[in-house]
Amino acid sequence: MTNPASVEHARLSTDGERWKAWGPYLSERQWGTVREDYSPHGNAWEYFPHDHARSRAYRWGEDGIAGFSDREQRLCFALALWNGRDPILKERLFGLTNGEGNHGEDVKELYYYLDATPTHSYLKMLYKYPQAEYPYGRLLEENRRRGIGQPEFELVDSGLFE
Repeated sequence: MTNPASVEHARLSTDGERWKAWGPYLSERQWGTVREDYSPHGNAWEYFPHDHARSRAYRWGEDGIAGFSDREQRLCFALALWNGRDPILKERLFGLTNGEGNHGEDVKELYYYLDATPTHSYLKMLYKYPQAEYPYGRLLEENRRRGIGQPEFELVDSGLFE
């Protein structure tokens, strides 16, 4: 038997099934995907935009910010945030559909995966949530207005983090 590359790899080699039973398996975004498309014309983006996600049930998965679940997504955990100013709870990443973004579909958030172990016993993520009202409408309108030759209007361009 060869020596494992790390303590984490040793854990996986002895009991990998148990270590992999839970992990960051929750989708960042389930809305607007082809799996959730039941539209008559096959236009997943327009059929299930971000605005519908908080009031419609998904059939084939779940989503969330910094989500964690069992392998089959029978039990899912994710953050729900509220800054006291937004009209809705922040339960999932906001983004634009293919027709709304000037370069196609695009998530309009600031988040970074910083570290993780192979067993998922340690996970580190940074999510930047503005303390002012989140500019849902402004991101949508500004990106709709811009042409394909112009840069995208991002959350950092809104001035909320200055």
